[in-house]
Amino acid sequence: MQKITPFLWFDTQAEEAAKFYCSIFKNSKIESTSRYGEGMPAPAGSVMSVTFSLEGQTFIALNGGPHFKFTPAISLFVSCENQKEIDELWEKLSAVPAAEQCGWLQDRFGLSWQIVPRILNELMHNGAAMKELMTMKKLDIARLQKAALGKA
Repeated sequence: MQKITPFLWFDTQAEEAAKFYCSIFKNSKIESTSRYGEGMPAPAGSVMSVTFSLEGQTFIALNGGPHFKFTPAISLFVSCENQKEIDELWEKLSAVPAAEQCGWLQDRFGLSWQIVPRILNELMHNGAAMKELMTMKKLDIARLQKAALGKA
């Protein structure tokens, strides 16, 4: 059992978001759905929460109302094997072009994601690669590697 589980607060889109995320990542599934009952703060029978897993990581999504919104202060960090994976995830997740920068994007629910190459940590020890990263929206592994080698 996972000791720490990210808990995501949505207005009314918890089920939609969970299904969307599960459709993007392999090895993902909806694990359970709970519903509001009579006398609760939402209509009886409507979805209260959804427990789902993405690549083995469990999340809980709550329909808690409009009281809270996501901010970029919290993001989901996805370590990608190659440029193809970065490109595919970026295409599926990014919904707010104005929020894109340095490998960060925002999805249609307002949740921030970092879509980065697995080798990013290694490249970030190089000042030229870091400088190049700061000019990008979606990260380009080849450009980062060239910068790290002084060929940018």
